[in-house]
Order: sequence, then C-alpha cells, then structure tokens
Amino acid sequence: MTEKVKVVTLGCEKNLVDSEIMSGLIHQRGYQLVDDKEEATVIIVNTCGFIDAAKEESVNTILDMADLKETAKLKALIVSGCLTQRYKKELMNEMPEIDGIVGTGDFDKIGDIVDEALRGRKPVYVGNPIFNYDQVLPRRVSTPRYTAYVKIAEGCDNACTFCSIPIMRGKFQSRSMESILAEVADLASQGVKEISLIAQDSTNYGTDLYEGFMLPVLMNKVSEVPGIEWVRLHYAYPGFFSDELIDAIASNPKICKYIDMPLQHSEDRILKRMRRPGRQRDTRELVRKIRDRIPDVSLRTSLIVGFPGETEEDFHALTEFVREMKFDRLGVFTYSQEEDTPAARLPDQVPDDVKEWRANTLMEIQREISKEAGGRFIGKELDVLVERYDGRSDVYIGRSQYDAPEVDGEVFITRCTSGIGEIQRVRITHSFEFDLSGEGIA
Repeated sequence: MTEKVKVVTLGCEKNLVDSEIMSGLIHQRGYQLVDDKEEATVIIVNTCGFIDAAKEESVNTILDMADLKETAKLKALIVSGCLTQRYKKELMNEMPEIDGIVGTGDFDKIGDIVDEALRGRKPVYVGNPIFNYDQVLPRRVSTPRYTAYVKIAEGCDNACTFCSIPIMRGKFQSRSMESILAEVADLASQGVKEISLIAQDSTNYGTDLYEGFMLPVLMNKVSEVPGIEWVRLHYAYPGFFSDELIDAIASNPKICKYIDMPLQHSEDRILKRMRRPGRQRDTRELVRKIRDRIPDVSLRTSLIVGFPGETEEDFHALTEFVREMKFDRLGVFTYSQEEDTPAARLPDQVPDDVKEWRANTLMEIQREISKEAGGRFIGKELDVLVERYDGRSDVYIGRSQYDAPEVDGEVFITRCTSGIGEIQRVRITHSFEFDLSGEGIA
C-alpha cells in the first residue's frame, strides 16, 4: 500500500516554499500526497519558531496531529522547520509522539526521513541551517495556479536585537540568479503569472555572490520570463534600498508598484536599541524619494510596539509618524521576548497589556489611513488578477498590483469578462476600509 502524506505548514511564505519543496520530493519518492489529515499515514508539521505565539501554535499543532495516531490512520509524525532547528533536543526528549525531525537546512533529505520514520528509527536531521539550491527541485506549488512565491536568499546578517531568524536560518546567502530564473521559468510553464520574490532581506540580494546589489537586475530578468505578468517584492530592508532598485520598479511595467519594507519603528532611540539601520531622517528621505519617483506606489510596512524601553512619549511619536507617513498597508506586532536574543536581556520590558493597547491603537489609526488611500483609485482603471467567484453576491474577486496575496485588500468586480487566474481591466467605483470595487471593462 502506498503511504499517504499530509504536509501542514505554519508561519511565513518562506516556510510555505520549503513545504512545497518537501511535497515535491516526497511525491517524487513515490508517496501519495493528501489534503485530509484523517487519511494520512504520515504527517509532516513544518513549524514556525519566530515568536512565542508561533512556537505555541506549532507545539499545539504537533500535539493535535499526534492524536490522530489513536483516532485515524497515522503511523509517523515528522516535525520540520524553525522550531526543530532551534529546539531539536527538547522536542525529541519532551514529545515522544514525534517520530522524526528535520531542520531548516535538510529538507532535501525528507524522503529518507519519511522512510526511516516508518521503520521506527526516529531520525533526526538537523545540520547547517542554510538550505539553498541551484537546481530546479520537484516543487508542488500549493498556492493558486497563477501565483507563486520564489525564495531568492536564505538567512540574515543584520543581527537586529529582537530577531531570532539568524539562529534558525543562519547567515545571509543568496541563491544564484541562474537557479532563480530556472525556477521562475518552470513555474511559468505551469501557468504562474505572478511571482512574489521573498527573502528575509531581499534588498541585500547578490552582494555575497556578485559585485554589488543585484536585486534590480534580478527583478528585470524575472519580468522577461515568458508568461510572467507581475513581479512583486517582499521584505525590502530599508538600509539597502538603492536608487537603482527604485528605478527598476518605476520603469518596468511588469514590476508591481508595491513595496513591502519593514521599518519596525520610527524613533531613533528605539531603532538604535533594535540595531536597525539609519534613523528616522533616513526613513523619511527614503519614503519621499520612493513616492516622488514612483507616484502610484503602494507602501506596506510593519512596526513593533512595546519594545523594551519604549515610553509613552516614544509611542505617541510613533502614532504621529504613522499619521504623517500614511502607509497604504501596515502590520503591527507586539514585541516578543525571544530567548538568546540581545533584546531579551534589555531592562524596561513593557507589560503585555500595554503592548496590546498600543497595537490596537495603531491599527485603529491605520484603518482611516487605508480607507483614504483606497479613495485615490475611484474613477481610475486598474488591472486586476481574478481569483475567485462569489455566487451569493454574483461578483468576482481579485487583486490589483497594489495588493499582495493573503495580507492585503481585494477588488470586487461586477461585469467581469475574464476567468479565474486571468487579468481583468476594472474601472474602480467604490473604496472601502481595505478593499475596492468596480466594473469590468470589456
């Protein structure tokens, strides 16, 4: 009987890519991939270990899946990802339900691990955390057929005091441009139209392999792959955001006028404690330059509230910064005290209830800003990637180039003449808090 394997993914899009690669390798090995956990004889939980809430979710998911050994067909439970890279001994010692472990650098061995786990050997493969690949792996894309994420680098060298990514993912290492372009061409041959380039620090791409910052060159080359219509950039570290990158985004019609650039805070004192690049003056100048040279750009950022030592004055200044900068999209996170990070040892830790209040306050401010930002599109025509049909409302739903999958807003379309996965021209008639609506143009 062919064993049936279910892969459960937790955490970020980078984890999703790892899961897709493992799925492809497992399928190549001859195992059958299934969606229903009740049918699975092997379950792989690809964990996130970035903050306490993510670690708790990972542990709870492992325990939930382990229950299927009693109630369903499960024979082997394998745990992978960031949590295993960081806590392999603790997991194996404290969770006997686990039948095998693989770290963030050994996904290519997943077929062997499944084989060994099914034989009762309890394999542990946790080595160097870097998992970079120069060949096109047999990846099984789990996103809709028209969109996919492509990882362009692994790890990070920035050493922010709050971040545990270098512990779990290692030092920064770019993939070769040839391997990325080969993967994009393979995805395009399968019908993918939108490529989202991701890395913990995408703007640093190529500095370890080539002479200089190569992200603008890479993005232009990705846009030239036949079949690719949109190229989207995620996690652009502000310290390395070059004029050449701005020019590439401004001038290339296939590069989305969308920039996901985590800033983390506005106040110089907090940025210094975070060990972030530059200061508020630099951020203001960079945002001004981007908006001047890409007038229709959509800017997403993320901020951390409640960092050790953040005073009421610091937070008030942060709220004023958000009101003034008017980011199109904003994610707000409460600081998580992560062990083995410098920030965890800092004095003046902020109480959890204060962190939550500050996060909620910022998001309330952002609601009005996002609604105002959407209003600029009323009366304009946008290209919209159609994603699904809502029969109850008789509307199609998609995204413009200004919104990334899952995290941003949507466009509701009446009189749509395009199918799912195609790009429809839409005249925008209404703006809501985060979404838009309009009529398809034949």
